[in-house]
Amino acid sequence: MKVSDYTTDVAALCDVCRRFGDRGWCSATSGNFSTRIDDAHCLITQSGRDKSRLREDDLMLCSLDGAAVDDSCRPSAETPLHCCLYELDQAVGAVLHTHSVASTMLSRNSGNELRIRGFEMQKALAGVTTHEEEVSVKIFANDQDMQALAGRVSAAWRAGELAVPGFLIAGHGLYAWGRTLDEAARHVEGFEFLFECVWQENLARLP
Repeated sequence: MKVSDYTTDVAALCDVCRRFGDRGWCSATSGNFSTRIDDAHCLITQSGRDKSRLREDDLMLCSLDGAAVDDSCRPSAETPLHCCLYELDQAVGAVLHTHSVASTMLSRNSGNELRIRGFEMQKALAGVTTHEEEVSVKIFANDQDMQALAGRVSAAWRAGELAVPGFLIAGHGLYAWGRTLDEAARHVEGFEFLFECVWQENLARLP
């Protein structure tokens, strides 16, 4: 098993990474992106890679317990968050983490959840059918212990606290997922648009 065995998945994941990198949603080497390739493995970005210039050599294979298939590759420290989402729901086909300014700032200034209502773009999120519905995005405190953070995400999922396909980590940005890579990318685009709207709206209210 090697990365080059998954040409279509590699090309699709690199395309998403470069597109989001060009939008400024994962500056420097921030963010990490993955897609499920079977019931036991995912394709994921290696640690410290520039997402706007991502190539096949910047990806690696991991088992869903976070172990690298190739020991010469180093996965992101945040791989446990991807793996926990894949383990929580077999329907999750991709997990994408962006690090935009709007998501980072809102995650630091919105308490335990960010509530969004009245935007047509809310319907970009699976399960949301009207702008009149209030979207609640869970915010977790940041933690350098990713296993502990993954445990809190798992507990929130099982408690039904993740009502939309994404959550924020305070000072650290967005994690979003979908049944497919395309759906996960749509969720990221929807969330990031909504975050920018809320951020601009908050700025407009300043005296």
